[in-house]
Amino acid sequence: CQPVPKPGSRVEVCDLNPCPPRWKVTPAGPCSSSCGLGLAVQLVTCVQILHGQEVLQEEHLCPMAEKPLTSVPCVIRTCSYEWRFSEWSECSTSCGNGIQTRQDFCLSSLTHKPVNPLFCRRFPKAIVVRGCSAGPCPEQEGPLSPGAELQPVTPATHLTGAAAGTEHGHKDLGVPLSAGPREQTKPGGGEEDTAKRCFLCVCGNLFLNATGIINMTGVESRDCTVAIGRPLREEISVTILESSLNCSAGEVLLFSGRMMWRTGCRKLPLSLINSRTNTLIVKQRVVLPGNGVILQYNSRTATKKYYQDCDQQLFGPQGEIVTPVQLPDQRQEVVCRTFITVAPRQRISIRALNADPGPEGNHTHFNYILVRDVSTMKTVVFRGKQPFLWQSTGSQAEIEFHE
Repeated sequence: CQPVPKPGSRVEVCDLNPCPPRWKVTPAGPCSSSCGLGLAVQLVTCVQILHGQEVLQEEHLCPMAEKPLTSVPCVIRTCSYEWRFSEWSECSTSCGNGIQTRQDFCLSSLTHKPVNPLFCRRFPKAIVVRGCSAGPCPEQEGPLSPGAELQPVTPATHLTGAAAGTEHGHKDLGVPLSAGPREQTKPGGGEEDTAKRCFLCVCGNLFLNATGIINMTGVESRDCTVAIGRPLREEISVTILESSLNCSAGEVLLFSGRMMWRTGCRKLPLSLINSRTNTLIVKQRVVLPGNGVILQYNSRTATKKYYQDCDQQLFGPQGEIVTPVQLPDQRQEVVCRTFITVAPRQRISIRALNADPGPEGNHTHFNYILVRDVSTMKTVVFRGKQPFLWQSTGSQAEIEFHE
């Protein structure tokens, strides 16, 4: 630029306002799995630099659309063992509804050969039984009534006289308790025929009677899950009549409900489990074929109130959910919920046909709908009037209507 004169230095004061809040991410913690794919939790906070110092701020001050994930995938090393599965079998029936099964085996990633299943017992396993349909049976005429699509609700073994005679419905159930198909014992059938039917009439089913006996011995699957459901205002108690579980081999029995979680294997016979609510999930995991437990369950009026007066309970296979009516004198902090429980082998789809919050004063207005997948405890919030479709990963869901 010579010989043009060089201008003097100029300093101007720039914007002295502090920088807007931003997200700060701390390094992720340990991986949740020692091998294979896991999740690592990282702390995400909203901070702002004020007078040269980092100051913690409320999260809503940071742009929510740019918030980093609090859980990130991680892999430490490849697992030495993993579950592998055979192809699905053909449908068990030539017409109507049946099941498909597949074999599972524990595979060593080093030798690529099957090993003892005990090596894989700590890893989650995919389903080995699923429903299938081979089309309508020839003798079936006309469409089925909605109640005919229910899973069996009669326990595998004979009920007591009071339970077997329960043929009426309940307003909370929405369907007759006896609407499902019953297991028929053919004349001359031996123990082998009973064993073949055992899996069909127990594992994956929902039991809705007030009392009954569930025989989970001799099932074809290592994992056998059943559910017991009753109307709101009741709770369920279960007594283990017999148990042949091999505790040293990792066989276990799991009880889970909305307010309880319990596992056990030793000293199971004659022990008593209380659900504390109107639903209970029982999962049995066996290693040796033929092992299992025999349960007797009963229902009674709940000793403590675990629900709101506006709560509702629905059981499958289908139904309509309407916003619970909020009474004028009810406290505004009351959250009305709808509980949905279906057979463990089934999943839930919820379709909002009309999501109109409604005008003030009709006592049904709400600001948003919260849907919770009970098996993963993940929640999804739906706002506005647009329709939506939600699908579960398990057999239980909860819906909350918030003011």
